[in-house]
Amino acid sequence: MSEPAGRDGTLRFWTVFGACVLAVVALGAVAGWVGSGSGRDTSDADGAGSTTGTASHAACNAADVAREVLPSVVTIEVGSSSGGGGGSGSGEVIDASGIVLTNDHVIADGADGTDGADGADADRPVTVRLDDGTELAATVIGRDPRTDLAVLRTDTDRRLPALPWGSSDRLVVGEPVVALGAPLGLSGTVTTGVVSALGRDVPVPTGDGSGSTVLTGAIQTDASINPGNSGGALVDCAGRLVGINTAIATVPSASGSSSGSVGIGFAVPAAVARPVAEALRTDGSVAHPTLGVSTLPVALHHADGSVAVGLQLTAVAAQGPAASAGLRPEDVITALRGVEALHPDTIAHLEATRDVGDEVHVTFVRDGREHTATITLRAAPTS
Repeated sequence: MSEPAGRDGTLRFWTVFGACVLAVVALGAVAGWVGSGSGRDTSDADGAGSTTGTASHAACNAADVAREVLPSVVTIEVGSSSGGGGGSGSGEVIDASGIVLTNDHVIADGADGTDGADGADADRPVTVRLDDGTELAATVIGRDPRTDLAVLRTDTDRRLPALPWGSSDRLVVGEPVVALGAPLGLSGTVTTGVVSALGRDVPVPTGDGSGSTVLTGAIQTDASINPGNSGGALVDCAGRLVGINTAIATVPSASGSSSGSVGIGFAVPAAVARPVAEALRTDGSVAHPTLGVSTLPVALHHADGSVAVGLQLTAVAAQGPAASAGLRPEDVITALRGVEALHPDTIAHLEATRDVGDEVHVTFVRDGREHTATITLRAAPTS
């Protein structure tokens, strides 16, 4: 299962996430969407932390990396003025003025009830703890549940050590990486591993509870990631930020509970995180494409006795892309051009991997009759 890598030692288990509070998504379900990773024949401009796809890698000097990177890694706590609830996760300073990047599911409770401009709710204060133990009040200035990223501004007059960005596009399978964060609330934890695969598409639930999304092009690593690591840094051997640790795969027990790290973790690549972080910092939101529908998987029984998955439209946004193409609630999507088989996360995957203006060719059934339509993706409305 793929779950967020947890918010703290309270070990809140979800049913599909990975690196703040643990969420659990069945490995089988993830396997249906996860693409195979492949090495890339690239080399870093200055030769550090990357190599060609055929070269071998020695392990990072974790002590050197930790010494350079830990001052930029923070622990994020979402508490309650009444003393209940809350949790913790990880983050990293990406600008010396006190701007911190983390996962949206880490601060979702702290952002509940806000309008996106006023920051964290008074009953759910957000605190950032620096590597030296200093605690700073923080404000949520931008959230993007689609990519599971959020940006905070800390209340500080001092310049903070910012973590430099690396190039996730230049990573190769087998390259050593280092994960830093606060698993189970243990700040300053460092683990090492390698890039196990690249280009994974991992379905996870959104931190705001609105549904599911897909971490597109995620980095898979065997560096140990556990609850509380969510939002923390995945860096190369030069200490540059190449990914945001976000989800882990877990093996549920017979009782339904889940273990911690099993050596399969997922990080949002820097190539995705960097532009999203900049947009969240400047605008507070990111425009993503949408079909304007909500769906529920249903069984399609064919004449030959086979059964396939269809997607019944449970809601169609008025004047949205699907509505404009003629689709209505209760219609059942039976096929999407370019998609071999439908899946409960098909729409989330499509919206996460396509661009505004792209056309989606749909086959659907209404009142027992088959129809086709072309839906043009539009930017989703932002709140």
